Amino acid sequence: MLTMTDIIRDGHPTLREKAQEVALPISADDKKTIDEMLEFLKNSQDEKMAAKYKLRSGVGIAAPQINISKRMLVIHFYDDQKDTYVTHQLINPKIVSHSVEMAYLPQGEGCLSVDENIPGLVHRYARVTVSAFTPDGEQVKHRFNGFTAIVLQHELDHLNGVMFYDHIDKKDPLTPKPGAIELK
Repeated sequence: MLTMTDIIRDGHPTLREKAQEVALPISADDKKTIDEMLEFLKNSQDEKMAAKYKLRSGVGIAAPQINISKRMLVIHFYDDQKDTYVTHQLINPKIVSHSVEMAYLPQGEGCLSVDENIPGLVHRYARVTVSAFTPDGEQVKHRFNGFTAIVLQHELDHLNGVMFYDHIDKKDPLTPKPGAIELK
């Protein structure tokens, strides 16, 4: 079981590396890793488990955050209607198209690998289409929008050695870009 001690923190060199493609079909070790990543997110959102193991709540995690420089990520959270989970385990994900329109979270973004609060708006594409593989080796293509698109792009950045605060305008961190959509 992964805990917060398995998550590397800002400043660790792995967080700034471009992660390597995962060999397909996926190995048993990689399957175990991506399943543990999903289990971590589920545990981090369960009040009792989070308290017991001192887990910070997360909605996404990428393999580089557990010091594995491979192109694997997991997202898991309630959808906008709060009635069903959005769960994806993606291997070798790539954005194949995106909107021109940008979006941002008014509260900014946080990260399991960043302990301090870094204020500022992170502008991302409002919609993205991603091609990837599932842990079972199936090639999939998903279109994400809104909060899901934001989370996905945050995790994709981890695969490319980019941190969320790299996107914050240093001179004017709290001003939305013209035409950008504020997500609730």
